[in-house]
Amino acid sequence: MTMSDPGPPAELKLRRKSRVLEVHFRDGESFVLPFEYLRVFSPSAEVQGHGPGEGKLELAKENVQIREVAPVGNYAVCLKFDDGHDSGLFSWAYLYMLGSKYDEKWARYLERCEKLGYERKPPPA
Repeated sequence: MTMSDPGPPAELKLRRKSRVLEVHFRDGESFVLPFEYLRVFSPSAEVQGHGPGEGKLELAKENVQIREVAPVGNYAVCLKFDDGHDSGLFSWAYLYMLGSKYDEKWARYLERCEKLGYERKPPPA
């Protein structure tokens, strides 16, 4: 098992109230991934684009919910969001990478929002 092929997680827990997906991998790594983070970094072509670059900057996803986690074979899940987005297949390797690189990817996202002048409105506690 490696980051490029961590294998299927031992457990996935959808925490709707706190808006996070907990992913526990068999190598002992665990990640708590906010729904907003998963939505703005969806692996779909709609978000990532079709070529090099940073893809589309997704805004106003602070309150997004995940309606469903649908298994795709033994290699991924499709996260179905309540804003209608459901075209990204989150492979185990992609989820592992999102967890491993959360701090740097989230910081870059917040920078991009700031440069655009977008003020995030986090959901009420």
